[in-house]
Amino acid sequence: MKNRSKITLALAVVGSAALVIYLTRYVKTKYILKKVSEEGYETASDILFPGKDATGKDLRYGPVLPV
Repeated sequence: MKNRSKITLALAVVGSAALVIYLTRYVKTKYILKKVSEEGYETASDILFPGKDATGKDLRYGPVLPV
């Protein structure tokens, strides 16, 4: 095989692997959200994924003075 066809084959394999990973994550996420919504729970990200904090800020409860 020529180098060009080896590179093309490698790119095709990497691209298809990336597509498979993306689709499996997408399907898994949709499955979780569908299951939760059918059970009547909240779908807020802090409820579904308590270990992951998107903002990085701590929650403050009670009266808080503006900064």
